[in-house]
Amino acid sequence: MVEMTDMTERDPRWARIVARDRRADGLFWYSVRTTGVYCRPSCPSRMAKPGNVRLHDTLGAARAAGFRPCRRCNPDGASPQDIGQALVVQACRLIAARDDMPSIADLARAVELSPSHFHRLFRAETGLTPHAYAAAHRAGRIRAELPRADSVTEAIFDAGYGSSGRFYAQAADLLGMTPARYRAGGAGERIRFAVGQCSLGAILVASSARGVVAILIDDDPNTLVRDLQARFPRAELIGGDEEYERHVALVVGFVEAHGIGLDLPLDIRGTAFQHRVWSALRDIPAGQTVTYADIARRIGQPQAVRAVAGACAANRIAVAIPCHRVVRNDGALSGYRWGVDRKRILIDRERTAAPVPSARPEGRSS
Repeated sequence: MVEMTDMTERDPRWARIVARDRRADGLFWYSVRTTGVYCRPSCPSRMAKPGNVRLHDTLGAARAAGFRPCRRCNPDGASPQDIGQALVVQACRLIAARDDMPSIADLARAVELSPSHFHRLFRAETGLTPHAYAAAHRAGRIRAELPRADSVTEAIFDAGYGSSGRFYAQAADLLGMTPARYRAGGAGERIRFAVGQCSLGAILVASSARGVVAILIDDDPNTLVRDLQARFPRAELIGGDEEYERHVALVVGFVEAHGIGLDLPLDIRGTAFQHRVWSALRDIPAGQTVTYADIARRIGQPQAVRAVAGACAANRIAVAIPCHRVVRNDGALSGYRWGVDRKRILIDRERTAAPVPSARPEGRSS
């Protein structure tokens, strides 16, 4: 038994079983002598003692050794995680197809789960409750409907809002401007911007009347301007303003020496879930890094790792919302909207800087 234990623990696959690593599913299987079953590596059953475990390269090998499939992880078919994901996709399609918000009971009945089980599963897979997902879906629909509808009221009801009053109560935070102005493609909104240079390349800073809406970085200044124009196609873009260039100088100083802080308000536009992620990012001290899983736990949704990664990728305010401080579970640098090399430079710079507390800029949700 001791020899069997040592053999199992020395096998690198054992660590993946202990971690219940879903990525190992389909690569190998393991059987447990005391229960007589074989499992996939991510099986949620109670962890077996390594001395009772045998590792198998194929399902056939596990069966030939006289073991039967585990009923809990279903190693011969789709995993519970795959089944759960398929049910959530089905529920999301039901929400998207409805003009109103289906009740939890209706959605659970449609996927043949209890309401409580369905609610937990949906939140674990998407990072949102069904109600919050439906709200985010309606927000996307209203953004799409406003420019093409005959009136704001028509767009509101076509997007699935039960009343115009409920929508107008959320409009400023949702759109960052009045619905009529958004319907006109942002016409009338004044966006001031300027482009400067820093050690990371060209940097563009843009602000609405509420605060900084974008900090963009690229090698080519013209690419940054085109990006801004695409984001605000009918807004009045005001560039080359000497006064506003001081904002760029503040941001450049913040990039080069994070300890000086950035005393500028932010006009943050995104979904409720994105706001929660971005708020958690802004609480990471300079010089430290965390994983996507860490952020998911901090916002109270430990299963929403992929949704957290998506929110980081959607960030348009570089450095001030420090998505560069998020790394993979193994500490490696993952993708970064403004380039992995820039991410490495920012992390190294913050780690070697003097530990001076930085001021967190005021963020206004939009």
